Parts: sequence; C-alpha cells; structure tokens
Amino acid sequence: MADTDLFLGKAEDAQFLRLDRANRHGVVAGATGTGKTVTLQIMAQGFSDAGVPVFCADVKGDLSGICIAGAPNDKLLARAADIGLDLRPAAAPTVFWDLFGEKGHPVRATISEVGPLLLARMLELSEVQTDVLSVVFHVADKEGLLLLDLADLRALLTHVAGNASEIGKAYGHVAPASIAAIQRSLLALERQGAGAFFGEPALRLEDMIRTGLDGRGQVNVLAADRLMSSPRLYAAFLLWLLSELFEQLPEVGDPEKPRLVFFFDEAHLLFDDTPRALVEKVEQVVRLIRSKGVGIYFVTQNPADIPDSVLSQLGNRIQHALRAYTPAEQKGLKAASGSFRANPAFDTAEAIQALGVGEALVSVLDEKGAPTVVARTLIRPPASRLGPATEAERAQVMAQSPVRGVYDQAVDRQSAQEILTERAEAQTAQTAKETPPPPANTGAGTKPRAAPRPRASNRQTHMEALTKSMLRTAGTTLARELMRGVLGGIRRR
Repeated sequence: MADTDLFLGKAEDAQFLRLDRANRHGVVAGATGTGKTVTLQIMAQGFSDAGVPVFCADVKGDLSGICIAGAPNDKLLARAADIGLDLRPAAAPTVFWDLFGEKGHPVRATISEVGPLLLARMLELSEVQTDVLSVVFHVADKEGLLLLDLADLRALLTHVAGNASEIGKAYGHVAPASIAAIQRSLLALERQGAGAFFGEPALRLEDMIRTGLDGRGQVNVLAADRLMSSPRLYAAFLLWLLSELFEQLPEVGDPEKPRLVFFFDEAHLLFDDTPRALVEKVEQVVRLIRSKGVGIYFVTQNPADIPDSVLSQLGNRIQHALRAYTPAEQKGLKAASGSFRANPAFDTAEAIQALGVGEALVSVLDEKGAPTVVARTLIRPPASRLGPATEAERAQVMAQSPVRGVYDQAVDRQSAQEILTERAEAQTAQTAKETPPPPANTGAGTKPRAAPRPRASNRQTHMEALTKSMLRTAGTTLARELMRGVLGGIRRR
C-alpha cells in the first residue's frame, strides 16, 4: 500500500483503504456503542490528511470534536502502540454547517436550483401534479419571475390559479385541485423547516470542495441533530447536494483519490419513512456519481437498513459488533456476514457477535477492484478529540472559517413574490383610475328641501278624552229619541 492510503487499523497485517478505490463507496455498520462514529472520525480525518475534502452529517454532535486536537488517554496510547501507530494529536480543518443556521453556517438553495422534478419528489406529488408544477416553473421562466424561496413559489401558484384559463390554453388544463394539493404539500414540507433551506445566498459547491494551503482537505460537518426530526427535509437536502455534484462535476472515471467523500451517519434514517421517489433517486445517484470521483459512505446500525440496490454498490465494508437476540436481528446478522469474502481462520457470523468496542471486520477493494478477505481488525485511535466540541470551541472555529460572513445573513432580493405584488397593486391603481367618479352635488338649480315637520303626537289629554266621551253619549241619546219619534208616528198612522 502507498503511504497516502488511509490507515484503518491492524489485523495480522495493517489494513489500508486504497484511495484509488475509495470512490467505490462503502458502509460502516455496527450496534450502538461499538465504535462506528470513531471509525467515521478517523476515516474523515484520514481523507482530509490525504487532501480529500469531506462532507459528513453529525447526527449526535459527537463528530464536532474533529476540529480539536485530541488528548489521548493511556488506553488509546496503548492501542496505538499495539498496532504500531505513532499517534500525534491534531485537529482537522473544519467548517460547520447547519440548515437552520444555529450551529454552523446556513445552507440554502433556491427553488429554481432544486427544479420541478426534484421538488415534486420532495413533495410526493402525483404525475398530474408534477406536470402542473412543471407548467408553473415554465410560466416563471417565460415571465422572468425568479423563484428563490417558498413565498415566491406560493405567489406564483396563486398567480397561475388566477389565470388558469389563459395558461391552460397554452400549456394544458391547470386544475385548481392540483394547485391546492401542491400548496398543501408545501405547507407540510415547511413545517419540517424547509423555509430555512430555500433562499439566498445559495451554497456554492466550491466552498465545500476546498483544499487548504497545507494540502489538507476541508472537513464539512453538518449539524444534523435537529434535522433528524425532519426526515423528508434531510433526505431532500442530501439528494439535492448529490444531484448538484453530479450535474456540476466532470467525468473523471477512477481518479488517484476522490474529489470528495460523503459520510451519511445514521443512514437508516435516510431511508426510513422517506418517499419512494426520493429513495429511487438516491439509488440512481449512488450508482452514477462514482464516475464523478465522489465516494459515498453510509454509517448505520445494520447493513440490512440500506436497500439492496444501494448496498450492492458499496465495495468497502467495515463491520463493528452486532447483537442477534431477535429473529429480525439474526436475519440481519446473516445478511451482514454473508456480504464478506470469507476468511478460513474464523466464522464470520460468530466473529461479528464477539467483536469488542473498537474492533471491526474489514474488507476493502484491492488494486483490481476485488474485495479482500475479511480481517478482524483493531481500529486505530483518532488524532482529534473523542467527543463533541464545546459551544465556545465551535464559535472559535466558525470565527476563523474561510466562508465567514458569506452565508450568515439571508438576502431577500426582488423575485416572484415582489414582482407579482407590484403587478397586482398597479392593476388596482389602473382600475381605480379608469373608473369615473360619481357626480358631485353642488346644490345649483335645486330647491332646498323643506325641513321635516315634527310628527304630531297621537296621544290624548284627559280633557280631550272626557269631552269626546260626553259628545258620544249626547249623540247616542239624541239618535235614540229621534228613532222613537219616527217609529211612534208610524204606529199612530
């Protein structure tokens, strides 16, 4: 092995990961507490020392200690002596990132960069809804409307819905139900924190694929402890980043060393409860991105957590201890042991269960691209700190970051929402201008209206009531006497 190859540890012989085979991807697996994160840390720092930039998602915060030189205890020093390693404490050149901007520099992408197809996968849209979303993006391009954040996309969806009949004549029917379904899916994604991801300034890949003046590759650590509670956003972000790399990086075949290496810690979370369309896209990117010189390493509890279509692409394998108490665990153990090239010196399945902390079964690709015979290996101790960095140490690293001040403040320039709002206000003003005002009443040539007379009261006084009663009585008596005189005259005749 060349001196630049990555030293993993020692079995009967030293175990190295060949850099010219590192873009063939890999997996680091094992039960909780068996040393997976430490293995990830020594691999990330090893790639960095070899001049390879690294990206890794830090799920529990333990990986942040890679930015601080280690202080090995007696146990680690003894391990180093056993495997013939001259352990020299050193920190890796680290840049912290965070989609929410809390524990690192914010990571953003614009809606236009994500595009309708990937966005449709994020939103789990149907085929018809995906077509409608493509129409929305086409309208944005035609009308010069920048789609930067979720507010822009919502404003454009409302614009398309309001002009559905005209737009439908040119591009096909745009159903209000489809627009409403897209709006609801956007709301669900926003509740997972997508509002912080979409916007500007957008991440430039060259700020991650960076090598320092000392020749070491930059280690990009994404704070993912909060992001893990938003699996759809986590998967969408990682898929977008891989897609951007695939689109922008040129074909290089199998280089002497990778251009970038990805580590996905707790990879089972990437596939659990993730839309099938996203999983399929991950599978596609993993198959194709190797030729771009990018290596992808999944860190998970059991290889069975990874879909077979992805697992079959992972040539470099490091397996820490597994426990098999349940039928499901026994099935996973059998699958894990069966994926290695057998070593006649031991039974692979039994060895996996007997491994101690810091031990692993290692099988990597040789110079011909074939997997080596599995070896029971003592994993080397890291040169950087075991455990997380403090908040003060993290702040100090960020203050010295090469991208300090580039992404920290969000920019909200004029885009679709502002333009459409201005159009609506201008249309309202024009309508008000074209509508004639009602005729004004100057009072010329008209008679002044008479003041209304006060309404007479219908209520009677006591005197009026007494007078009317006496008159009615007298009238009744008089009428009665007249009737009697008339009738009496008739009788006498």
